[in-house]
Amino acid sequence: MLLVVDVGNTQTHVGLFSEKDLVASWRFATERDKTGDELAVVLDGLLRLDGYSRDMVTGFALASGVPRLVTEYSVMSADKFGVEALVVGPGIKTGMPILTSDPRTVGPDLIVQAVAAEELYGAPCIVVGFGTATTYSAVSAAGEYLGHAIAPGIEISMEALATRAARLMKIELVDPGTVIGKNTTQSMQAGAIYGFAGQVDGIVARMRA
Repeated sequence: MLLVVDVGNTQTHVGLFSEKDLVASWRFATERDKTGDELAVVLDGLLRLDGYSRDMVTGFALASGVPRLVTEYSVMSADKFGVEALVVGPGIKTGMPILTSDPRTVGPDLIVQAVAAEELYGAPCIVVGFGTATTYSAVSAAGEYLGHAIAPGIEISMEALATRAARLMKIELVDPGTVIGKNTTQSMQAGAIYGFAGQVDGIVARMRA
């Protein structure tokens, strides 16, 4: 079975595959100071939670937006799982040409998302990723990675409002049901939800033009 780990700046997503079928998935908070031993304990616990064990893992793939954790996961994969980690990064052959000015700087998460989108839905396509940052990646009809746009994510944007504006506070991020808020909380929710929806519509439309 293949264990796949996607390390984001805020959360880490883990998937367990049997052939091409996703049989289990988990999420946990990304902690940049974790050691390989600690990460092994977390993964081992998640596997056992759903009735699996580490000796069932025959492959390990990693995409990490946190450079320090690449080494920790790679060493841990070899030591604790007995398999060499396949790390998505500069030099790996995905079959998708990266047509940016410096392909080495393209995040592994963006590459993985683009390759998966082409495989699942075909090309051309635009891939939108909602994480700590909101990303927009463009794939040509020929299956080439053309480039991307990066904007602040919705959660860190709301945190910035609450931190920088004295009269605003942290709120629950839900759809207020109206774009015209009747109180501060509803108004902030409207700005976040409908503002980011408009951002997605606008950037996607410009990429398609």
